[in-house]
Amino acid sequence: MLKSNIDKATGFEKRFENIGTVVYKDSSSASRSVAKEIENLIKVKQAQKQPCILGLATGSSPKGLYAELVRLHKEEGLSFKNVISFNLDEYYPMEPDSVNSYVRFMQEQLFNHIDILPENCFVPDGTLPKDKIRSYCDEYEAKIEAYGGIDLQILGIGGNGHIGFNESGSLQNSKTRLVALDHITRVAASADFSGLTSTPRTAITLGVKKIMEAKRVILMAWGESKSNIIKESVEDTVTSQVPASYLQEHNNAMFILDQAAASKLTRINTPWLVEKIIWTDHLIRKAVLSLALSLKKPILMLTDADYIENGMSDLLADSGPAYDINIKIFNKLQNTITGWPGGKPNSDDSKRPERATPEKKRVLIFSPHPDDDVISMGGTFKRLHEQGHEVHLGYQTSGNIAVADDEALRFVSFVCDFNDKFGIKSSEAENIFKQAATFLKNKKTSEIDSLEVRKVKGLIRQGEARAGCHFIGLPDVQIHFMELPFYETGAIKKNPIGIADVEITKDLIEKIKPHQIFAAGDLADPHGTHKVCLDAIFAAVKELKPKKFMKDCWVWLYRGAWQEWGVDEIEMAVPMGPDQVLEKRKAIFKHQSQKDGVVFQGTDSREFWQRAEDRNKETADIYNQLGLSHYAAMEAFVRWKY
Repeated sequence: MLKSNIDKATGFEKRFENIGTVVYKDSSSASRSVAKEIENLIKVKQAQKQPCILGLATGSSPKGLYAELVRLHKEEGLSFKNVISFNLDEYYPMEPDSVNSYVRFMQEQLFNHIDILPENCFVPDGTLPKDKIRSYCDEYEAKIEAYGGIDLQILGIGGNGHIGFNESGSLQNSKTRLVALDHITRVAASADFSGLTSTPRTAITLGVKKIMEAKRVILMAWGESKSNIIKESVEDTVTSQVPASYLQEHNNAMFILDQAAASKLTRINTPWLVEKIIWTDHLIRKAVLSLALSLKKPILMLTDADYIENGMSDLLADSGPAYDINIKIFNKLQNTITGWPGGKPNSDDSKRPERATPEKKRVLIFSPHPDDDVISMGGTFKRLHEQGHEVHLGYQTSGNIAVADDEALRFVSFVCDFNDKFGIKSSEAENIFKQAATFLKNKKTSEIDSLEVRKVKGLIRQGEARAGCHFIGLPDVQIHFMELPFYETGAIKKNPIGIADVEITKDLIEKIKPHQIFAAGDLADPHGTHKVCLDAIFAAVKELKPKKFMKDCWVWLYRGAWQEWGVDEIEMAVPMGPDQVLEKRKAIFKHQSQKDGVVFQGTDSREFWQRAEDRNKETADIYNQLGLSHYAAMEAFVRWKY
């Protein structure tokens, strides 16, 4: 039975949700809205001559919020002198001046840029002796109570549903305490600590009880990677396995989401189950494919009863019978399959994803890191080249931070040994080796690589990328190393996209004048590099749009390294046989520094070649399950119409 759209007690339009949720177009507009609420609360408290008690969070989610609060202070005069802040958590052990401490995070993101009094900023102490932590935590809670409790608590959410560092299994009455961090949490944080082995295993966290006692709670979440846990937290039952679900029982809590984080909510993902909708072609395709997959039936086997029993009777009434709808969707899906990703010459292209002309196209594949091309579209890349198209590769970044230190040292040592073996005297090479070896031997956790080490690591990845292209058959003249400036910080945190990044991208597009551009739309990349690279491409394409050659240029977006397109989104599916899957694997293997232990693994323990094969196989299996031809694997693409 469907839940009522309106909660009689609160007036919330709850639909399937058990807590108030507000969905914004993007994280920027959402952050501005939350900042406005905080501004209003501060001003109300100022008028009442009372302190404003804020509970603050760290991580990526609140960065936009803190930037907006800083702007409100600097440009609109918002004062924070009456604000008292209590942070949720801190790693343990952790020195306050460490690059990864939450004390430093808060100072850099907020405290150093506003007029809050330093004595009013409280962050759990990560330097205490263990035997002092329990009494310290009691005092931390007592201090909050002495101020009358938290007026507004800001939260993010972990991939396992944790709030603060209250991991799965935390009880609703849990107090502020020292906790062991879940493996998922540590893996998610490992990039900041240069690997899992250096990532803290424990942290001090405000307990669930104190969070639930806050007068108002706002949980913010951005991005597709958070969409599944958001749905669990908001729509499923309250459980200690997903601590964020406890907020369903708070009388003044709200989830603030961007569209990507909200994408799995029932009212957004399957709106026909919630209310009467206007059935667009996209929604019909999405609904029918979802129905077939949920019932484990081929599309052409769906019946009128299937539609009626699964909340789609109005679609049946508008466009039925089921047979007619099934045929239409089956044909559309079948038309996405092509073995000619550059278009099939001398053929009717009215039902094909790509144009037949020109027969030989200029193709520009953008790869954010030096291996995304072969990981995400290696089979398509090879087929485009074999079918006679002029394929160019634009490697957008050096990818140097993803090379292990010992790999860099081995590479420099090889150069010295090479010179020695062939009697080449190079004091410069020996000096670089000594400098690199000395630096790496004394390198501290999270320390940024020296310029020499970064260049060496970049050369390693550049050589691997060139080897991958040579394996496909590309000549050097069609391989372009762009080295976008935003990436070259030497740290996980990158600079924002800049004018130079867009100009470099524009110059390459203008030079090649492509008929096809392939770009990474894989925005679940945990480092954010893919998004910045894609933003640079989008900006460049929009600026170049008036150019004559752009009228014949189509842009295709690929995924694969971190996620895959939904079957309802796919506009071109390029099938692969078993031999082509093996050829793709060999191309990925050219990236030896990324094999047998990736520096930044993410939460997926598989190597990239395994992820790619599993995702490609899964896409092919979905097509087969829906009643289409069975292939060993498929690479999927969505067209971006600019």
